[in-house]
Amino acid sequence: MKILILGGYGVFGGRLAELLADCPGLELLICGRDAAKARQFCARQRGGTVMTPLALDRSRIAEALRMQAPDMVVDASGPFQSYAAQNAGHDPWLVIRACIAARIDYMDFADSADFVFAVPEFDQAAREAGIFVLAGVSSFPVLTAAVLRRLSQGMELRSVEGGIAPSPYAGIGLNVMRAVVSYAGAPVKLTRGGQAVTARGLTESRRYTITVPGRVPLRNLRFSLVDVPDLQVLPPEFPGLQEIWMGAGPVPESLHRILNLLAKLRAALSLPSLVPLAGLFYRVLNLMKFGEHRGGMYVAVTGRADGREVSRSWHLLAEGDDGPYIPSMAIEALVRRLLQGERPAPGARAATAELELEDYDRLFAGRTIYTGLRDRPGPEAPLYERILGPALAGLPDPIRRLHDLHRPASWSGEASVRRGRGLIARLLCRVFGFPPETAQVPVTVRFTPGPEGEVWERDFGGRRFRSHQSEGRGRNSRLIVERFGPFSFGIALVVEKGQLILRPRRWSFLGIPMPKFLLPNGHTFEQESDGQFQFNVEIAAPLIGLIVAYKGHLQPGQGSDPG
Repeated sequence: MKILILGGYGVFGGRLAELLADCPGLELLICGRDAAKARQFCARQRGGTVMTPLALDRSRIAEALRMQAPDMVVDASGPFQSYAAQNAGHDPWLVIRACIAARIDYMDFADSADFVFAVPEFDQAAREAGIFVLAGVSSFPVLTAAVLRRLSQGMELRSVEGGIAPSPYAGIGLNVMRAVVSYAGAPVKLTRGGQAVTARGLTESRRYTITVPGRVPLRNLRFSLVDVPDLQVLPPEFPGLQEIWMGAGPVPESLHRILNLLAKLRAALSLPSLVPLAGLFYRVLNLMKFGEHRGGMYVAVTGRADGREVSRSWHLLAEGDDGPYIPSMAIEALVRRLLQGERPAPGARAATAELELEDYDRLFAGRTIYTGLRDRPGPEAPLYERILGPALAGLPDPIRRLHDLHRPASWSGEASVRRGRGLIARLLCRVFGFPPETAQVPVTVRFTPGPEGEVWERDFGGRRFRSHQSEGRGRNSRLIVERFGPFSFGIALVVEKGQLILRPRRWSFLGIPMPKFLLPNGHTFEQESDGQFQFNVEIAAPLIGLIVAYKGHLQPGQGSDPG
């Protein structure tokens, strides 16, 4: 099988080629304007797939199809926004027309709503040619559509919100940046109040925290409205949908806010396109690679089910270098199906129905890509259930029982305590009332749940100290916020190998955010052993070292079971 990839050594085309590098019997024509770059890319690849470099401009696609006779064309060149523009000065669907004329299958990475929405106009011609023409075969809209089908089961869907947050280390191609700045401040078609309306690209922003249950969440990010196919192709597929909004959350936020400002200025003053600035933003964004090497995606929906309002969400976290491959995985999956003799139905359409969430689950397996579903719990749900969601069910029974707080409870046991030796560590122990160092001491923890959270009062042999735990809001969203006097700590709840691990993510003093490099930390977890609840708490700080550490076991007091 021979596949011609336009933009084959670019960001998306190159990653697709890497994903397909282990396919004997497959030949990829790696095409682009620069023959040297195509040769260099092919020379770097290893595997059973034959990769052949080819200098090719998309304007010469018809000639290339006659000479190379591929079985399929993948268009990864972009930016598709410029191809779909009315004043583009050329046929926006030149490649599609050439493939239909040559009776060659076609797929693309199109991220332009107008481009993808218009592709069904070629449906009859594609059927008569006996080929498939699939547009927008990427995360937006294929993955989002698959997620929506799962989330909307049993629900009368009303609103959809989604966003993608690339890792700062992912690397953004120049064509992607051209696409983004092309719709900055320009009209974007979407659905609001059940009506087709327009908004202005990158002028609207929302904050969201992507959190796969039981994993460290991404930090709370700013997402801004983007022009993606989902906005136009999904509403017809989900009757009754009243609202849809899709955003992107690039970092650093400072550059993101500059883009927002320029988009608003363009919209307010009717300024020309910002495309001439694409090169500048491309260079700056690819230089500013710092922070966590993580990315993510979310889709959140609301609707009605069983006569009540329902909110559900799907979350994806991608660690390290795996995330940037996700946009190319949809085409990878369909190519692998073709190699097994499974062909998409003939016709031209958006690719929204070609894959299901189970297909993506198989693609993510073996990679550091994690997904999870959340239902918004009721206000009566215990604090830890609201944060952990379905991950709570995977914890041992003693941990679940301790955190199933519906009324005051008391648990007792024994503990050992270690203290830091430094002067500042000893002073902090005295200020917060931490217990003295001891090999063994009776301990009682009293839990008092309330509408604003939970009060934890710890008694180590008569030495008491307390804290208040609550559900984080704003920048602390999806975190437990534990407050000791004027200090507050945003803590992620992580489930690993039967343990509940508490990882500090943010902190503040008197409500003022403190530097992350000074964030107190330590290995703190809860686990089960011999049917008992066990705890291990370690509080340390940069420049100070250990402040206090205590570990032990607890059992529910008589008549105070929290369940």
